[in-house]
Parts: sequence; C-alpha cells; structure tokens
Amino acid sequence: MEGKSAIRFLPIGDRRVAYEIRGDGPPLVAPAWWVSHLELDWRSADFRRFWEGVADGYTLIRYDRLGVGMSDRLVQDSDLTLDSEVATLRMLFDELELEGVSLVGGSSGSCVAVAFAAEFPERVERLVLYGSYCDGAELTPPGVASAILAAVRAHWGLGARILSDIFLGGGDAAEQERFARLQRESATAETAADVLDLVYRLDVRKCLPLVNRPTTVVHRRDDRAVPYRCGREVAAAIPGATFIPLSGSAHFPWHGDVDSVVRACREALAPNELVALRASASEPVLLSDREREILALVARGLGDREIAEQLVLSPHTVHRHVANIRRKLGRTSRTAAVAEAARLGLV
Repeated sequence: MEGKSAIRFLPIGDRRVAYEIRGDGPPLVAPAWWVSHLELDWRSADFRRFWEGVADGYTLIRYDRLGVGMSDRLVQDSDLTLDSEVATLRMLFDELELEGVSLVGGSSGSCVAVAFAAEFPERVERLVLYGSYCDGAELTPPGVASAILAAVRAHWGLGARILSDIFLGGGDAAEQERFARLQRESATAETAADVLDLVYRLDVRKCLPLVNRPTTVVHRRDDRAVPYRCGREVAAAIPGATFIPLSGSAHFPWHGDVDSVVRACREALAPNELVALRASASEPVLLSDREREILALVARGLGDREIAEQLVLSPHTVHRHVANIRRKLGRTSRTAAVAEAARLGLV
C-alpha cells in the first residue's frame, strides 16, 4: 500500500467528491463513513496499519462524502438521504468503470454497501461489513441521540470529545484528543450534526434480504457506538451471511486490537484474492481473448495508458483487466504474472 496513490475529484453537479486510489490489484471500495479526511486520516499510523493490512494486494478506493474532508463543503438537504449516498457510490463506480468489486463497509458505510449491493448485485462480488447496523433508530435511545446532536451543534469542541469517547471505546486521553481534533478539521459543527442525524435515520432493513452476494459481518462484542446485537441482526437477515464476533469496545477498527479485525476481513476477502486457476494438463488457466491480448502487451513492457491507446480502451478498463489477469494467475505483480504466463505457455 506504500505504492502509487492519487487523489481525484468526482463531479456531482457543480460540486466535487474527493476520492483516493491507492495501491495496485483488484479494486476494493470503502463507502464513506460519518466524517473523514482522505489526507489527514492517512497520517494516522493506526489507520494506515488497518487499511494496509486489509487492502494488501488490492487497489483501495476511499472517498470523502460531500460536506466533509477534501470534498466540497456545501451540503444540501437532498444529500442527506440513503438514495443520495447510493447514487454517489454508483457515480464513482461509473467514473472508474468498476464491475465485480468487493465492498468493505464500516459503520454507516455498511448501510450504503448493503443498499448498493441490493440494487446493483451485478456490480458487487462480495461484502465485508464491520460495525454494521440496519436501523439507525436502534443505535441509541431517542433522547440520547437528540442530546448528542444538540451538543455537536452548540459546541463542536465538546461534541467532538463526547463522540471520541463513544467511538474509541475508552482510548487514552491523547487518542481521544487527536480524534476530536480530526473531527473538527474534517467538518463544520453543522455538517457533522446533519450527517450524524443521517446516520441515526438510515434504515436498510428492506434491503438485507435482497443481498445475494457472499457477505461477512464482523462486529466487536462491546462496541459502544453500534451495539453488538445490531451486527448480529444484519448477519441474520442477509441470506447465507457469515458472522464473526470479536472482542473489544472501540468502534473504529483501527483502534484497539487492529490485527484481529484485519485477519477477519482478510479471511472474508481470501476467496477473491486467492482464486488462482493454475494451469495443468487437465485444468488450464481461463483467460478471455481480451485478457490474452492485454497480457501479450504487458509482456512487451507496455503500461496501462499505452495499452489503452493501442486497443482503444480506457486506462481504467485496462487496469481492471490486468488486475483480473494477475488474480487468475495467482500473482501480485505484473512482472510475476508475465513470468507465470510464460511458464504456462500463455505468452
């Protein structure tokens, strides 16, 4: 994950959503959580450790929702709906020409991942949900939710500290202060409260039975922000879903026992990254004609853009084909894939 990284901007009307593409391999998309900041989040060693572990061998795609982080800060009432969240994710898929993608949805991002997978199952390969829930009204008693929202709107410094205590599950004072500062730098008090209100309003109960992609639900037993029972309910309602309970109280996976969450997520993604159709006399590697054509050009040393120009394709399409070739050959780099293809007589 220390390789190439680029922050780009997706036009949505006259506004822009910031997204980052980091690493190399099959695409792994993380729908936006409550508040985030592409640049500042990655400065956190714990945040990097989590995503570098989960997304090793993948192209990680993250984005800041409208109103927060590096995205345009203007938020409209029409943005604060589940339909709008799904539409943003769909536009990102269209922009990058993504198909058959694994989604890692955390917290409120899990609701967006579920709704997207229910509506566009052909574009999703598998789901990994962490700290998930299906009905935001179940997260906290109505009076408590109203009090938290009022505190955030009235005094962002106090509100940020309250949320740090909830989300970090008893982290030390320095951790809580760092996260409180990150929240304030990522969004205004009004936007933070508006988006948090959306978190409490999200409801994907009707979407859960419609999800027909392989799904793994990971949840910490003492999560203080999203109760454990919420994750169990999500897993129970998605046909064939696997539920992985973990110890801990921190809501964010990059706090507390990070390694256990990484292991659970990697196990869920393993079928996607480890499928290697190795050649043998009875079981040849199955590459499409287009993939063989692109593989031959990769073997000649051409990059994605050069291949795209030669075949009249977009660089994103070429990149996706190369990722699929590497996956099928069971290799994590272009050079290793070419060497394996040569060994198998494919080039």
